Amino acid sequence: MALMLRSSTSFNNPKDNKSFKTPDDILGTVSFAQIKPSRRLRVKSSMHEVVERGMITESRRKDRSAKHQALSVSHGQDGTKVPVYVMLPLDTVMLGGNLNKPRAMNASLMALKSAGVEGVMVDAWWGLVEKDGPMKYNWEGYAELVQMVARHGLKLQVVMSFHQCGGNVGDSCSIPLPPWVLEEISKDPDLVYTDRSGRRNPEYISLGCDSLPVLRGRTPIQVYADYMRSFRDRFSGHLGSVIVEIQVGMGPCGELRYPSYPESNGTWRFPGIGEFQCYDKYMRSSLQASAEALGHMNWGNTGPHDSGQYNQFPEETGFFRREGTWNTEYGQFFLEWYSEKLLEHGDRILAAAKGVFPRNPSKTLRKSGWHSLALQNKISCS
Repeated sequence: MALMLRSSTSFNNPKDNKSFKTPDDILGTVSFAQIKPSRRLRVKSSMHEVVERGMITESRRKDRSAKHQALSVSHGQDGTKVPVYVMLPLDTVMLGGNLNKPRAMNASLMALKSAGVEGVMVDAWWGLVEKDGPMKYNWEGYAELVQMVARHGLKLQVVMSFHQCGGNVGDSCSIPLPPWVLEEISKDPDLVYTDRSGRRNPEYISLGCDSLPVLRGRTPIQVYADYMRSFRDRFSGHLGSVIVEIQVGMGPCGELRYPSYPESNGTWRFPGIGEFQCYDKYMRSSLQASAEALGHMNWGNTGPHDSGQYNQFPEETGFFRREGTWNTEYGQFFLEWYSEKLLEHGDRILAAAKGVFPRNPSKTLRKSGWHSLALQNKISCS
């Protein structure tokens, strides 16, 4: 699998397009203060200056050449190269569906090609492409980007982003879910993840309704599959050549996890344990069914009552502390149910992606990283 690197620094300066630097500027230069020689020394020093300038110029040329090749040098014992992909800005395509600052993007791609990178990665936001209504897709901004990437001889990795942008680490813009989806959520708030206090999280559709036709006659999985199918049909001529990988988002931030540590409005702060997100009616119904199947109906009434609050530490709770409730028969039942629901969600989306893209390009999922304590058998709500 290709090594993919995310860049936290955008190549497009949202405040000043003219600040873009050429590859030589990026590599850096060395400058010296100019001191005017005395009249006696001027003739002698002129010959030295010619030699020194020649040496400096040659040194800079070699240095630039080495740095240009730095991103594609051999790292494996067999001499294989490691392809590097750079993440494009989150707002590469604007709310209107057009490519954001195309001239600056063109210059950025030119610089990346000169630097030796393999390609770039971009989010294909559900909230932008299908915002005008169910199955009304606008891929024009992305089509312009694909053509530009191909023109520079680069490759493209595309993330099918079914979550909202905004409210998380590194989110520099706001792209909500499609308006027609938000309208359905306003009618049925249980379509999104909910914590024990009833806080709703609009980042992503709850996996509890994966197989229910809650989005105007379609299930969320069907909606995601139709979206990917539309992408495939629109860019069929570039799949496998320019577009070499599809990453499939599966939750908040595109990751296969629950939104257990929301940063918006100061709800959660690092390194709090977060909270379980299983209190929408669809998740509760699944929990009840699983408990009844084991003959423990009372286990399905609600989630753990002693799991604490967002910003507590594990040892401050009855559930997460050493030898806490998590280590009881009930605790094991709940955690297995909670994690299995997440895995089933990932399986459903990957199956849909495999059905849409049976061959090229390659398909990957995005799993979450560990953001909290991982010592002494500690576990978190994600």
